[in-house]
Amino acid sequence: MREMFDQELESVQGRIVEIADSVLTIVTDATTALLEADVKAADRALAGAEIVSEKALSLDELVIRTLALQAPVARDLRILVSTLRISASLERMSALASHIATIARFRFPDSAIPESLSDTFDEMVRLDVRLSKKLVKLLKNTSVDLARSIQAADERVDELHREVFEVVLDKSWKEKAVHTVDVTLASRYLERIADHVVEISSKVSYLTTGEWSDADLDD
Repeated sequence: MREMFDQELESVQGRIVEIADSVLTIVTDATTALLEADVKAADRALAGAEIVSEKALSLDELVIRTLALQAPVARDLRILVSTLRISASLERMSALASHIATIARFRFPDSAIPESLSDTFDEMVRLDVRLSKKLVKLLKNTSVDLARSIQAADERVDELHREVFEVVLDKSWKEKAVHTVDVTLASRYLERIADHVVEISSKVSYLTTGEWSDADLDD
């Protein structure tokens, strides 16, 4: 019985990494579409997001079935409960990336990002992709130090998000209304993707230490 349970736990952990890998690809495609007006990348992101939803649902069903049949306790219970929350955050990251891809697709062949904010979005995108890569690494090999470095990197994304609003609200902003909507939404989606990475890293820390971090308490 224990051997079967261990196999199920291994399957759960393997699937969560697989989903995180898929989300990384979707975030990369969606942000490429945003910065480069790449409609093919946008379409890949949108298609990928649908697949992630199916994978997340399948994983959730496996976790719930395992909880019902195995009645785990202690760390095993923490792993399964945390997996449900991590799966939800990964699915949300995928959905946010698909929103970014949709913005890029609607504006094609033009860019959704005006020249005045190109540097800001370039940095936000680099940070989001980097955080998503670190998340995959974290889920493969749990590390409290890596989790903390993720949480620290998120602060810069928040700063850039605020900068976008400052630029848009400034009297010197002369872009079209459609650009105002696009950059405001895209910035918010990028900021929320980073937030979900932080939330997941906090849950991984919980798996390691058994204690909730401040990020979880504020959730």
